[in-house]
Amino acid sequence: MANPTSRTRGTGSPARRTMPAAARAAAKRAGRPARPDRGGPASAGPAQETPSGRTLLIEPPANGWEDPPEPELVEEEPWESAPPRGVRRRVLTAVLGAVLVAALVVAAVLGWQYRQERQAEQARSEALAVARKVAPVVLSYDYRHLDRDFTRARAQLTGRFRDQYGTTTKTVVAPTAKKYHGVVKATVATPADGGGPAVSVVSATPDRAVVLLFVNQVTVSTQVSGPRLDLNRVRMTLSRTSDGWRVSGVDAL
Repeated sequence: MANPTSRTRGTGSPARRTMPAAARAAAKRAGRPARPDRGGPASAGPAQETPSGRTLLIEPPANGWEDPPEPELVEEEPWESAPPRGVRRRVLTAVLGAVLVAALVVAAVLGWQYRQERQAEQARSEALAVARKVAPVVLSYDYRHLDRDFTRARAQLTGRFRDQYGTTTKTVVAPTAKKYHGVVKATVATPADGGGPAVSVVSATPDRAVVLLFVNQVTVSTQVSGPRLDLNRVRMTLSRTSDGWRVSGVDAL
């Protein structure tokens, strides 16, 4: 009885018919794969020999052989480690530089504020002395020498107030003083107990100061029977110029 060799298709395919052992032996000797005796294509798929001597033909799948999936490369996160010494040195240098710059800025601002305060304090002292000196000059006049008095007063003025003073004295004060023989003498008031003049600084910056003065004005003219005393409060604004402190405004309160 011949030893049959069975060939099957892939999983789920019906079994092929047996081939005589002689045909199988002849095919092996000829070095060719064994052909089935009937039915089905000759090159159905690669042949595999089982350990028992049987040969199995495995047909390729309908969609062809699929390549095995390629291994997926997974990038591993680098281990966290301390930055190199050079990086730490550069970071430290940058931080120290920023701190130094901030300290210099603070020192510059504080120095500027200190200078401003010193200059403002100096301005208060200077403006106060100038106001006490020029108030009697600016607020006094005598009809007998108006040009001289107005010229002296205008020398202590600056800016628009200087022009206004010139216009007012020329068009209003001078004609009235000449007509009524007016004489006005102004002095800075002093306390009854003999203290310093009644002058105080309202505000001051290095280039500008506002001073409050209590001024006594004695007026003599043909319009009054005797000397008339006026107690006035005057706010005087002074500005620093290239020629020193000058009066830039006078307001009667």
